[in-house]
Amino acid sequence: MNKVIFLLLISIFYQSGFAQQDGYWDKDRATTKEIIVSARDRIVIKTDDFPIGTTELIYRITLLDDNQKMAGSLVSLLKAIPDPTGISQGSAGAVFLLSRISGDDKSKYAVFSSNELALAYQKTGKMDDACLAQETPLSKDAKRLSIDKSSCLKNTTDNLWFGFESSNWIMKQKIILEVVPWVDSKLSRGWTLENRKFIINQCKTSALARKLANSDDFCICIEEKIQKKYKFQEFQNLLVIEQAKVYKDNGESCINETGVSKGIYSDLRSQALNFTKKGDYGNAIVQYSRIINDGKATAIDYSNIGFGYIVTKQYGKAIKFLKEGEKLDDTELLVKLNLAHAYLLNDEFRNAKSIYKEYQSQNVNDSLSWIQKIKHDFAIFKKAGVQSDDFERVLKLLAN
Repeated sequence: MNKVIFLLLISIFYQSGFAQQDGYWDKDRATTKEIIVSARDRIVIKTDDFPIGTTELIYRITLLDDNQKMAGSLVSLLKAIPDPTGISQGSAGAVFLLSRISGDDKSKYAVFSSNELALAYQKTGKMDDACLAQETPLSKDAKRLSIDKSSCLKNTTDNLWFGFESSNWIMKQKIILEVVPWVDSKLSRGWTLENRKFIINQCKTSALARKLANSDDFCICIEEKIQKKYKFQEFQNLLVIEQAKVYKDNGESCINETGVSKGIYSDLRSQALNFTKKGDYGNAIVQYSRIINDGKATAIDYSNIGFGYIVTKQYGKAIKFLKEGEKLDDTELLVKLNLAHAYLLNDEFRNAKSIYKEYQSQNVNDSLSWIQKIKHDFAIFKKAGVQSDDFERVLKLLAN
């Protein structure tokens, strides 16, 4: 017998040393109730409210004779076991949890996930709807319930209802019910799967997220930062304007983290290119404006927005942005060419002519000549309804 106890103690200390401390037994919200059940009677007992983040629980049922007292509480026994895995390591843990004493009486019991089901059992004695049923009368029992493996906790994380049926047809019974919840430290902050999804979905409606073709990584970044700083209920209790500031501040932080900022502007350029291919230059301008307003534009971005303004006959705006592009890179010929187009259509032929002539012998890229690009652009302008008698004049000028 001493050898068995010695081995059991070694097992418990081994588990204490190597188990992961990712939660705790919540002794302050443990349920301990002494129940008197009359002969041939059935009674239902509701546990105290489980704390947020409850993922497992241990319960112990002990039937005592009138003069018996519990030798040790379930809470005190669990202090030696750091997490629920320490209980599931074979039968030794379950034996350890059982009360060292019990009376002669025995009782059936069942566990229910709702008050309605428990009350139905109390009336009929049927255990069909129980999430756990013990139909063989016992004088004592102890079990571990897990949210992953037990339908009891899958269907409720707030309370459970224990129903007892006396097996004593003459005398009343005294039953001690003890229930201790295991609280996951992370989930105790209220960040359930549904609550995390709620924050991510809210993020997707923000102005920053709408700039992205795929905002998943960006919104996950924000969700993780909010999760570190607030419990979910704390965040929910903030005023709407305060929540908006949290999203904005964390958004600015996430946007500057590696890969996120680059991805945002890459997505904006892709969206703008798609709009341009469809001939939707208005929406293309919107995307390039966002890049420019955030101070992330390249000379090509200025060239492209300038081209969009030309096709939509906003020549003054085209000239303004193309001159900004020149300041950024004075060697980018696409900026120069679009500036010449803008001058031409804005009735500034002299300014346009000097640019057209200056670069006529060069290529705008490795395979497209300056003159080929002019002909291509003039064709796009005509298709978009941008007409000018000076198009032929420019082509003749360059042919000489």
